[in-house]
Amino acid sequence: MTQNLNAVQPDPGPRHPGIPGNGAGWPRQGVVIATQAHQGEGSGGLTVWDHDGRTGAGHGAPGVILLCEHASNALAAPWQEAGAALLASHAASDIGALGLARALGPGLARAFGGAELVAAPLSRLIYDLNRSPDRPDACPAQSEIHPVPMNRAVDAAERLLRTERLYLPFHNQVRARLARALALGKRPAVLTIHSFTPVWHGQPRAVEFGVIHDAMPGLAREIVAAADDMNLGLVTELNAPYSAADHVTHSLRLHALPYGLDNAMLEIRNDLIDRPDTQEAMAARLAPVLARAIAACREGVPCPAS
Repeated sequence: MTQNLNAVQPDPGPRHPGIPGNGAGWPRQGVVIATQAHQGEGSGGLTVWDHDGRTGAGHGAPGVILLCEHASNALAAPWQEAGAALLASHAASDIGALGLARALGPGLARAFGGAELVAAPLSRLIYDLNRSPDRPDACPAQSEIHPVPMNRAVDAAERLLRTERLYLPFHNQVRARLARALALGKRPAVLTIHSFTPVWHGQPRAVEFGVIHDAMPGLAREIVAAADDMNLGLVTELNAPYSAADHVTHSLRLHALPYGLDNAMLEIRNDLIDRPDTQEAMAARLAPVLARAIAACREGVPCPAS
């Protein structure tokens, strides 16, 4: 496997066997208890924080599960046809999303008795884990302004290979962690962590923090309300810069909706979280907002249904 230095997490940090790319930003107060070496090539890294936000051994059940489907820009054979500019772009990974997710984990763990993060090990250039296998944009030949050479001629057999190597192991791991939590009596909130570009096809985006929902809007609406009430200081919008109509809520549909778990997709503009320090700072701002919103949905406060 080719291990590319992760352009979106440039500072050096401890490496963990089985996780492609730079180990920068892996939480000092968390523990990776499962890696691709243990779970299969596409399963990704599992990071666990216990109830006090410190290193956990994974024995308890999390109150929050974070997913980062676009965490890495790493490639693996035979999918290695990508230049440096493409790997450094938003087409390859969600810049800053992994560092933000790692920084959010300890605070959410303290608030809800534990937290877990499942992060993709390989680039979405190979397969976008937030898309179903029948979607053309699961293996796009073009991502905004960026051609993706390795995806120019993806036929059914190639799509199946990528589905089996990347999509199924990752989502099976998520499914297993959720089933485990449910069996232990917890109903974790599910948050997917993403970032987006300040400019899309030449058009500037004013929104800084987008909160997206699928068929269960309650938590997303509570997050937007909390951001306003608590003076988050970000231009916050519901269902922006994307919505479920853009097929971006696949992971929520697959994992949270069948169990009726509180869920939302978080999108942060990537110029606000493009360095480790800004990721930590953003997490410090967001964590209280997310905690208030999740608590509101759990403490009998009716979450808006429409």
